[in-house]
Amino acid sequence: MLPNDSQRPDPDALLAQVQAQEKKAARGRLRIYFGASAGVGKTYAMLAAARKLLADGQDLLVGVVETHGRQDTAAQLDGLPVLPLKAIEYRGKTLYEFDLDEALRRAPALILMDELAHSNVAGSRHPKRWQDVEELLAAGIDVLSTVNVQHLESLNDVVGGITGVRVAETLPDTVFDRADEVVLVDIPADELLRRLKQGKVYQPLQAERASQHFFRKGNLIALRELALRRTADRVQDDVQAYRVEKSINPVWKTGAALLACVGPHAGGEHVIRSTARLASQLNAEWHALYVETPRLQRLPASQRERILKTLKLAQDLGARTAIVPSADIAGAVVEYARSANISKVIVGRGHAGALARLWHAPPAARMASLAPDIDLIEVGLPPADAAPRRAAGDDAETPRRPSRHWRYILAGGASLGTALASVPLQPYLDLANIAMLSLLTVVLVAVRLGRGPAALASLVGVACFDFIFVPPRFSFAVGDFQYVITFGVMLAVGLITGHLTAGLRFQARVASHREARARALYEFSRELSGVLQTEQIFDITKSAIERAFRARATLLLPDDEGSLQATNGGEPLDIGIAQWAFDHAQAAGTGTDTLPASPIFYLPLIAPMRTRGVLALLPLDGAQRGRWLLVPEQRQHLDTFAALAAIALERVHYIDVAQGALLQMESERLRNSLLAALSHDLRTPLTSLVGLAESLALSRPALSPAQLDMARSLQSETVRMSALVANLLDMARIESGQVRLNLQWQALEEVVGSALRASGPQLQQHAVQTQLAPDLPLVRYDAVLIERVLCNLLENAAKYTPPGSTITVAAGVHGQFLQVTVLDDGPGLPPGREEAIFEKFTRGERESNKPGVGLGLAICRAIVEAHGGTIHAQPHTPGQGAAIVFSLPLGTPPAPPEIELDDANDHETGKPT
Repeated sequence: MLPNDSQRPDPDALLAQVQAQEKKAARGRLRIYFGASAGVGKTYAMLAAARKLLADGQDLLVGVVETHGRQDTAAQLDGLPVLPLKAIEYRGKTLYEFDLDEALRRAPALILMDELAHSNVAGSRHPKRWQDVEELLAAGIDVLSTVNVQHLESLNDVVGGITGVRVAETLPDTVFDRADEVVLVDIPADELLRRLKQGKVYQPLQAERASQHFFRKGNLIALRELALRRTADRVQDDVQAYRVEKSINPVWKTGAALLACVGPHAGGEHVIRSTARLASQLNAEWHALYVETPRLQRLPASQRERILKTLKLAQDLGARTAIVPSADIAGAVVEYARSANISKVIVGRGHAGALARLWHAPPAARMASLAPDIDLIEVGLPPADAAPRRAAGDDAETPRRPSRHWRYILAGGASLGTALASVPLQPYLDLANIAMLSLLTVVLVAVRLGRGPAALASLVGVACFDFIFVPPRFSFAVGDFQYVITFGVMLAVGLITGHLTAGLRFQARVASHREARARALYEFSRELSGVLQTEQIFDITKSAIERAFRARATLLLPDDEGSLQATNGGEPLDIGIAQWAFDHAQAAGTGTDTLPASPIFYLPLIAPMRTRGVLALLPLDGAQRGRWLLVPEQRQHLDTFAALAAIALERVHYIDVAQGALLQMESERLRNSLLAALSHDLRTPLTSLVGLAESLALSRPALSPAQLDMARSLQSETVRMSALVANLLDMARIESGQVRLNLQWQALEEVVGSALRASGPQLQQHAVQTQLAPDLPLVRYDAVLIERVLCNLLENAAKYTPPGSTITVAAGVHGQFLQVTVLDDGPGLPPGREEAIFEKFTRGERESNKPGVGLGLAICRAIVEAHGGTIHAQPHTPGQGAAIVFSLPLGTPPAPPEIELDDANDHETGKPT
């Protein structure tokens, strides 16, 4: 190898880099202002940068910016060109969203898009704002945006566990990682709390609630740490990308990653455990690497088993494991360390004796010479291995096995046979040609039998050449000193040729295995790409895995209850182990730490959305059963097969779901159309019947008591029937989107009072209590529709509770919502029916003489969800009846008009938000 070969870039990598740069040149650049929470100054920093760019002549446009009432942020927006928002009608109200089409038409060089994780209103082109940004970037428009750490998908549950608040709007980490630039906007927690109290983050009412929940000092400190760590990870990725782009081989010690070198000796586990402890102390990631040379491929089975178990131990302790085939251990380790930018390599103390060290330098010494910029840490041997000794059990499987003896015997015999066969040819051939025949034999032996036999063949060939052909013949004496040089050259050429040939043989075998694995994956994915039935996936997966892994395979799929079902005629499976693997999404059985005595390996089929089943494998290789599961490359290969099968199962599942949803939508549309037409045609005659019944009761001369009772009964029944038809018509109108909300800021007490008055006849035999908090804020809602919700809930409670029961209406503020509860002390809801009662045409009692068609609660849900709220039934508890709870978002009510101006503008504004 030339001195500069290690610095020479890979041509394929250069080509990929050029193609990526060409693609990136036509794409806009994304800069994200990243912070730990709201109020740190992301939007302010983005607007400040935009003002500077505008002053420099940059063509920019403000797509959407949320100031949240912060005066300093709004001041930064003054003077910037703003794109008008697009009005979208949604469930009877008008909402405003980013106008993507207009932005693409105007095509500015730069556009500002605040709150990258924002969810667009239904009816927009994309459900998420980051998808709008992707389209802008694809059009070559640069984008500035903002993100909080709690909106990253990978940290959403972590932040929820810390703060107790799980945000619904999330951003895929891939979008964050693909950003061209990330700017961290950071302030200390105390400073952020001070600004919150000053009203520079939220309005006073919101700020008070936030300080009691999300904006606690401990929460802010933890979020700040998460933001700093995530930014550091991003910077580390940028460093690695820059090193790849510039073909920089020397290690940059910017991180604390460790690399543990696993060898064939018994001290490997000690090296792994020592590296794991050191990585834990440094809070660093670590890798475990085993370099497999041709000589190590011929190790006894017990030693190879020990190596695989050592790698499995490293994987269990959190390492990234790899097996690299190479004839040069030190070179392979250095190349791996440089490719992963690992600055510290951990090696075990060598077992080689003094003679072996004189013959060739230990791998650690060669690593030091090849990579002086890498730190080498040598780990001492454990007490049991302080004196090098042969491992127990190796004596029975030493290299003195018959197959190895026969390879050397064949190698020596081949050289001797070549020499004897050349004797009749001596009159016709020069000694140089006879020497070439001997070297040819060495090459053939190296190809077929390996490096060691080739070396023996070279020695035997030189000895035979001297004894048979060089004068004096049939004697090892050398009459001419020049033949000594010939013998030396022949021996050197034979050894070198045999070494290189054996190395090429090894590399060819490795390449063949890799090509076979890649071909198997390609064929498997190609066959799965067109399947539309689960049975086809079964057959394709079983045949592909049996070919690739020499194991019988069976797929187990769950039923609707999540219980795996055994297949008929398959292997004797343990459903309990398979169910455990499915429930925990972890492998079990042979080769794992969970029930390893089982002869079958159970691998969960994990798809992007959920676990789709379990793949059960029974290895067929007898004494070596399950050993291939310990090889990292083989296990990764099997995991890839399982992932492809899981994705195919999920695709087929969602095809069935889509077909079912389409059928349900068509059925629902047909039913709604039928109900709307039927209820509309019945409404006019029912209205006439109500009027006729009222006229009949008031007719002159007066009716007899019996006739009057009949008239009133007729009136009552027609009114009830008219209400049922009105419910049908209202449900059809709500689902078709024809209802427009008249949203106004108003107090809840008024609508509760009007609902109680409207439901008075139904509540005559019940006691009604109200428990409304005294400080309820104004809420923005449609008073007529919310009154309808309360009336339906009150009538429902009166219908299903005995006379004399108490019905309670309670309301209070819970987080960012106003929560209203209608509670009774009746028998309560049937267990398990808490969600079903909100479905259309579902009644509290399946068979009942109580009037109704089961639309009241369905209408309540539709109205509440149109307001952006939620409604649910609380589970039944002993001693308590049914409780229906609905919530409405609070929002920020408008400020009352100011009568006098004060000197507030003269106060210090503090830092921007």
